[in-house]
Amino acid sequence: MSIGAELAGGLIGTLVLTTTIRAAAELRLTRMDFGLLLGTVVTQNRRKARAVGYTFHLTLGLAFAFAYSALFHAIGWSSWWLGALFGAVHATFLATVVVNILLPVVHPFMGTPETAANELALLEPPGFLMLNYGRNTFPILLAAHMAYGAIIGWAVRI
Repeated sequence: MSIGAELAGGLIGTLVLTTTIRAAAELRLTRMDFGLLLGTVVTQNRRKARAVGYTFHLTLGLAFAFAYSALFHAIGWSSWWLGALFGAVHATFLATVVVNILLPVVHPFMGTPETAANELALLEPPGFLMLNYGRNTFPILLAAHMAYGAIIGWAVRI
């Protein structure tokens, strides 16, 4: 296990993933903002939330690089396409379970279908496959995570 390969792959992969999703938001292809989504867990200030959120997302990207590497080592080989497959599974689990079911339970400022009119909700609930953030959101999320996984699979040589 080469820590340098995991760190480099994780950093480059996370930058590609985050830049892809941010660019899609700027091009109005999606309304999802990872920085805001993650950062508003700890603060209501949107500017600070984005900074905290993107920092947290970078940390998660590095941690997942080590998790992908551990899977490659458990299987006994790695490749870019196997990494892309891991990325596809990762994105699907993220969009169906993590962000749709788990995050609204713990996120203090995310609305749910049960949010009342007098309750504070800074963010709307993402919905299944994050469809509340636009029809293009899941395909963009899927492609970005597959690129992330492919970069990790390419960087980690077994």
